[in-house]
Amino acid sequence: MQNNSLNKRMDEKAEKIYYASEAKLIWWRFKKNKLAIIGMIILIILYALGIFCEFFAPYNPNKLNSAYVYAPPQRIRIIREGKLVQPYVYGYKMTRDPKTLQRIYTTDESKIYPLKFFIEGDPYKLWGIWESNIHFVGVEDGVFFPFGTDRMGRDVLSRIIFGTRISTTIGLVGVLISLLIGTVLGGISGYYGGSVDFVIQRIIEIIKSIPTIPLWMALAAALPRYMTQLQRYFAITVILSLVGWTDLARVIRSKFIILKNEDFVVAAQLAGARQTRVIFRHMLPSLTSHMIVSITLSIPGMILGETGLSFLGLGLQSPAISWGVLLQEAQNVRTVALQPWLMLPAMFVIITVLCFNFVGDGLRDAADPYKI
Repeated sequence: MQNNSLNKRMDEKAEKIYYASEAKLIWWRFKKNKLAIIGMIILIILYALGIFCEFFAPYNPNKLNSAYVYAPPQRIRIIREGKLVQPYVYGYKMTRDPKTLQRIYTTDESKIYPLKFFIEGDPYKLWGIWESNIHFVGVEDGVFFPFGTDRMGRDVLSRIIFGTRISTTIGLVGVLISLLIGTVLGGISGYYGGSVDFVIQRIIEIIKSIPTIPLWMALAAALPRYMTQLQRYFAITVILSLVGWTDLARVIRSKFIILKNEDFVVAAQLAGARQTRVIFRHMLPSLTSHMIVSITLSIPGMILGETGLSFLGLGLQSPAISWGVLLQEAQNVRTVALQPWLMLPAMFVIITVLCFNFVGDGLRDAADPYKI
């Protein structure tokens, strides 16, 4: 009886796999990779923060607080007098060093500020359309700086959340441009071959032989200073894309060389299908999983490129807010030693890059859905 029930379950599983679509098979295998699932959840949270940054940020990112310059992070507490209570933070007590005149902040336990959700605060326009003043979390009285403040007293957490919008989307936009260039040139190179393939491959080799960082710096430094921040954003995106398409083009080329001799492609050609139909209708859909993996693994490079250029002052610049722009505050050893919380944007860069790598590895393992 047990053998019969076991065989029945195996037959049902085999039938389920047989009739499942390719996307569903990939998803089943992807779910087995725990790191990839965790990475995907974290990325969803980060992109939600970027999309609704005005709502999630406790304060306006450009709000100045001269009374709290370089204030250290406040610790969120849930226990008071041995009892579990509503989350709260203590206020600050500020004194000055009599010799250096440096501000010294200590915890003032006489000032208790309970945290509240969906609280009224600084007014904003969500996506520049809807006016509101409701923030996800904050305090009614006092201040709430869980990540501390910078040299102008601006809330670091709010600035990191606003920086998430630019730093994460620049990777998506840049990769989409790279995907378009890489797919077109790689497909032409692999499908037609001959002198066309020779010219395109030599162009790719020339681009790949140039050191990436100096090339990015040279192109970014050539941008006019009078450009608006929006124009500069798209210019940096294009610069990153002009270098990032070469690897994808070579992957597409190699796949096209293999696919153009497959039976279904030859059958389509013998049936009189036009070349554009053969490429876009029959060959490219077969590369969907490989392109998704390449995109996922390319986004971290775009994010790191923007962060590096902005950190060096060649990318986005203030008043634009990105993780690279925020890291400009921590360019000297003195700042890192005395205000280490200004390095927190680097932690978000590391987490985002790791999560994209985990998701990319999971998709690469699941690219062959029949290994389930």
